[in-house]
Amino acid sequence: MATWQIVVACLGGIVALIALYDVTQRRHAILRNFPIIGHFRYLLESVGPELRQYIVTNNDEERPFSRDQRSWVYASAKKQNNYAGFGTDNDLENSTTIVIKQAAFPAREPIPGDADFDALHPLPCAKVIGERHARAKAFRPASAIYISGMSYGSLSAPAVVAINRGCKIAGALHNTGEGSISAHHDQGGELVWQIGTGYFGCRTPEGAFCLDRLCERAAKYPVRAIELKLSQGAKPGRGGVLPAEKITPEIAEIRGIPMGKDCISPAYHTAFSDVDSMITLIEQIAERTGLPVGIKSAVGALDFWETLARRMRERGEGPDYIAIDGGEGGTGAAPRVFSDHVSLPFKIGFRRVRRVFEAEGIADEVVWWGAGRLGFPHETALAFGLGCDMVGVAREAMLAIGCIQALQCHTGHCPTGVATQNRWLVRGLDPTDKAARLANYLIVLRKETMWLARACGVAHPSEMGIDAFEVVEPGFRTRAAAEVFG
Repeated sequence: MATWQIVVACLGGIVALIALYDVTQRRHAILRNFPIIGHFRYLLESVGPELRQYIVTNNDEERPFSRDQRSWVYASAKKQNNYAGFGTDNDLENSTTIVIKQAAFPAREPIPGDADFDALHPLPCAKVIGERHARAKAFRPASAIYISGMSYGSLSAPAVVAINRGCKIAGALHNTGEGSISAHHDQGGELVWQIGTGYFGCRTPEGAFCLDRLCERAAKYPVRAIELKLSQGAKPGRGGVLPAEKITPEIAEIRGIPMGKDCISPAYHTAFSDVDSMITLIEQIAERTGLPVGIKSAVGALDFWETLARRMRERGEGPDYIAIDGGEGGTGAAPRVFSDHVSLPFKIGFRRVRRVFEAEGIADEVVWWGAGRLGFPHETALAFGLGCDMVGVAREAMLAIGCIQALQCHTGHCPTGVATQNRWLVRGLDPTDKAARLANYLIVLRKETMWLARACGVAHPSEMGIDAFEVVEPGFRTRAAAEVFG
């Protein structure tokens, strides 16, 4: 018998066995009714996101980031031409669009390094963090754009290394996420150490908060600020989730958790239980470490914020900064119902909270941080216009270091090695190359945000104000951004 005949016979036997299994199994009606052919349905379903991403959708339809948005990040990170030709492909007359109203006479002073593509294009924060409460280590961030919280565990080790090295190059802060500090964070970039309800890196063996442990680790690494995470945009009202598939022995040791089980942080803090006890803990941490201390939260009910603003005014104490995360945020695993339906989008939630502090007369005493799909020049500029002093980017940073929006972050099968602990997949991510790309992205984002500020006639985007923006709605209707966002 010829070789090809043997091959055909073997393939025929395999197909027959699959067909026999299909018609006898009881779990899948499609396979039971349509043996062999039914498998194509599951195959097409599995590659559906990829088919839609590259073939079906147009440049502006994909979520969470459109093809145009991803292309701009990729080109900026690679120092390629990120311009667009032949005008906008957006339907400006039949969609809701944010329009920036440029001044008739733009700012005359050139942007430092504007003519030099390799310049760092610094964009310092307009405020000194920790100055109001006289923290011993108060500081002014050299970059008002920073990397928002993404944990080692959710991200791979090379991804964390790349981000921290990129932050060193660009002079930006790197938020650790709640997964604690690791050796991969110690690559020269300055840190904001985020502490969640699991107290990873500063906990007792029983899982309680340990201030001594926090002070010890904060002194060991280049930590510039401490952040208490109350909730995040991906899963507000739930604790952080790290699937068991992504937990390695190293991660288990860093966090102080067992192997083989999902790491689910509590939905609540045990170190404090109300606004006053939270403020007291913040002051204890600041006194022991000398570092500014902030809080991060998504926005839901306003009673917490009203109480916080009132007690901060009455006590003259409290967080040095407040980071508002939008409900559209999230880099890791989360229940879909929480991602889709819990907490307010950034632009709404941020303004509601800031108005509460404005009513108490202390809004200018707080340094305001914002995050939630803000990593594009017009969104960053709008965040400043709404009242932000610092703007965080997370998923956009993942795109800069190679993410292709495969939507596999929660499975451990990220094909680019960014959000997985699979050794084979991780090996494809070169931290040195990706660090340069992350730095390029941050620098271009700062440069183009500054371009927008200068187009509006001001020297810094924090001076733009909400009146520089207008919302164009379908049917040629327009509304001032101040009316839309309050």
